[in-house]
Amino acid sequence: MSYLAFISHCAEDTWVARQLSHECSKVGAQTFLDEAQIAVGANFEHDIITALQKANELVVLITPWALDRPYVWLEIGAAWIRGIPIIAILLGVSISQFQEKANVPVALKQRNLLPLNNVDRYINELSARVNRNEGVV
Repeated sequence: MSYLAFISHCAEDTWVARQLSHECSKVGAQTFLDEAQIAVGANFEHDIITALQKANELVVLITPWALDRPYVWLEIGAAWIRGIPIIAILLGVSISQFQEKANVPVALKQRNLLPLNNVDRYINELSARVNRNEGVV
């Protein structure tokens, strides 16, 4: 079974999310990116829920715009309830700015947050998880 990384982002960050998806794919992870996987006219919410139920981890791109998007928060909540890893990658928001925000749940503030400039660390760790999932040591 392939390793699925669900990439949560807002519409303004689609280009960055695509680049992140590409990097994840290069290490063998399958990715779910709504704009790439949901067909025009499809049941958007059903497809999102189905992908979240199958995902091994959630990668959420946290930007000033994403903080105001209900779907981003719903996707984070779904991953939290499922107990899958939540990887928060910050762009345009510093770690301290993010942690100081009043509306950010404590469960997310306590995560090891990652600035986009350090995304290589995440990709390396993802590669190891993909290999473990496939039985490669």
